[in-house]
Amino acid sequence: MSLSSDSSTPAAWRRAAGVAAVGGAVGIAGLLLFGPSAMEVPGTAHPVQQPLSHVLGHNLAMPGAAEVRFGVPPERAASDQTIDEQADDAVAEEVTTQAAPPPPPPPPPPPPQAAPAPEAPAQAAQRPGTIRLPQGGTADLVRREVGPDRVLPVPDGIDQATWWGTGLGAESGAAVFAGHVNWQGRRGPFAELWDARIGREVSVMDQNGRAWRFAVSEVHTVHKDDLPARAAALFGQDGPHRIVLVTCGGRWEGGALGYEDNRIVVATPIS
Repeated sequence: MSLSSDSSTPAAWRRAAGVAAVGGAVGIAGLLLFGPSAMEVPGTAHPVQQPLSHVLGHNLAMPGAAEVRFGVPPERAASDQTIDEQADDAVAEEVTTQAAPPPPPPPPPPPPQAAPAPEAPAQAAQRPGTIRLPQGGTADLVRREVGPDRVLPVPDGIDQATWWGTGLGAESGAAVFAGHVNWQGRRGPFAELWDARIGREVSVMDQNGRAWRFAVSEVHTVHKDDLPARAAALFGQDGPHRIVLVTCGGRWEGGALGYEDNRIVVATPIS
């Protein structure tokens, strides 16, 4: 706007200067009171703390500057609301306090479907029968599985042996037969493994009466401490099909330790 006709007088100039001085003082006071450096912005990290955006991995944006009141007490900020804002708040409060309608009931669950039965392993379908060792000793076979301690259980009966692994006639993998060398003073049929020779025949008959013939191809005496390192090669379920016969022997260590060695005989199918 333009100055009045007496703007050229010294009094007018003094009045204008006074207004400017007051305005400048208000401006500086406003910066001191409202400036971001004088107040901590709600929702932002304290200058000496790690920023929240570094923790969450997000860049958190502040609300618009016009919506933020710096240094204004909460009761003063509430009194500065316009009539429309207060009316909107009242409507919102009324809406939020009304009871919401109950949700519709959930749809009934679909009828349960029977889970498909797991396929039995091929070797489980082949029922164990008997094994005949090179010198004529025989043992009844009992199906067993390796326990959580990775130990293959052996039947207590001296005339029985464990069958574990693949089935007879499989394309690959080992069928493992394990029996006691002796039991309660009696010599078991698997004691014959200590006399096994390359080329001697071993036969296994399943419960249906079919005989499977094998020829001894390997003979090993392995200390029990060394057996875990060779277990995959000897008893693994890959590689050519074979039967592996196992018993104990060597020096008696006593108690639960038993014998110190294992006698292992590997035989391959006779075509």
